[in-house]
Amino acid sequence: MQHARPLPSYLVQRFHGWRATTYPENKAWYRRLAESGQHPRAMVISCCDSRVHVTSIFGADEGEFFIHRNVANLVPPYNPDGERHGTSAAVEYAVTSLGVTHLVILGHSNCGGVKGCHDMCSGLAPQLEEKTSFVGRWMDILRPGYEAISGLPAGEQVRALEKQAVVVSLENLMTFPFVAEAVADDRLTLHGLWNNTGEGALEQYDPARGFVPV
Repeated sequence: MQHARPLPSYLVQRFHGWRATTYPENKAWYRRLAESGQHPRAMVISCCDSRVHVTSIFGADEGEFFIHRNVANLVPPYNPDGERHGTSAAVEYAVTSLGVTHLVILGHSNCGGVKGCHDMCSGLAPQLEEKTSFVGRWMDILRPGYEAISGLPAGEQVRALEKQAVVVSLENLMTFPFVAEAVADDRLTLHGLWNNTGEGALEQYDPARGFVPV
């Protein structure tokens, strides 16, 4: 692999700092995790956005969450077509192999992927309509959400679409037979959250009331 290069020096320094302080202080814990395997109680699907820090929000330790990140925290509909499906594979593994009891979709404010979807669906980003756009084709998952919010005032649409990304993903999760079965058997509960990153606020989705403060 000729294009792989050494880590930037600041990352090397941070690793050595962690190895010299945090690791020795918690060596037994890390070794226990390594030897006993992972047993997370919850899976969290969040955005790739660097401002979304799931473990910090919930004060989680290593081994507590099975975390999958993708653009705009989306879950596609169940589609066993034999192609490569990273998010679907993560959901399958979490539910059928790890046996997580909670599955959380975590959306957030100022999401670039959602803004791109809004621009694409409203005709402002023709480049995302191209078949060669990975982002555009991924954001097609959220088109039903755009249709649901398109009648709102323009200034409210993007934030509403961020929350639709959570709702659409929850709906799509229930198209997976093993998810629907686990929910029906009370082995799994689904949760929808939206994080206002600037205000440090968290809202949860209630089907009867919409998004309400946690």
